[in-house]
Amino acid sequence: MTEINFRTAQFLISAPSIRECPAESGAEVAFAGRSNAGKSSAINRLTGNNKLARTSKTPGRTQLINYFSLANNEALRLVDLPGYGYAKVPLKMKQQWQAHLSEYLHDRKSLRGLILLMDIRHPMQEFDAMMINWAVDAEMPVHVLMTKSDKLKRGAANGTLLKFKRHIQDAGVDDLVSAQTFSALKGDGVKQLEQVLNGWLSDPVETDPAENAEPQSLDEQKNS
Repeated sequence: MTEINFRTAQFLISAPSIRECPAESGAEVAFAGRSNAGKSSAINRLTGNNKLARTSKTPGRTQLINYFSLANNEALRLVDLPGYGYAKVPLKMKQQWQAHLSEYLHDRKSLRGLILLMDIRHPMQEFDAMMINWAVDAEMPVHVLMTKSDKLKRGAANGTLLKFKRHIQDAGVDDLVSAQTFSALKGDGVKQLEQVLNGWLSDPVETDPAENAEPQSLDEQKNS
């Protein structure tokens, strides 16, 4: 498996809606989370570029879908989905985004997995459960980053992680959902995140950008 250098990430395009995303070729991994979960900070830490994903003192300000290419290859992408659940936006807009996100997780052929970010101090909010349910229904692998782990003592952070893993096991979805602690501030958990992303994106991408790539089945992903 050839490891991806995530420090090669470059801004590719911003899309105002799911309908205006790039063509469904190659492979991509999406990052989602509540607007105060530290999503942009995690992406910037992963890529070593503090200016790549926009951070703001006003959570939920950005409502665009931002695409970043990897290794100078537009067929390998990270996707920064708009933050949700904290921003003071009209209910109609929230409902519209719910529909778009559900469609994206179910129908986006180039999507290989979802990174779901949760503040470790406030895990499994309503939006988090909704995203996991959508992804599991779509048979889409989910890796949870329990962010801001530096805000808790190590024992408390590991205890929260263990409790979440037990919840996933009890729900019978631990074959699709995994989790780890993460600190963008200290860089804790970056290597583990890189391993997950490499596993999802490492399949050779030889698809003509003008053509739609057929996604791997879940069994093929597990056996690759």
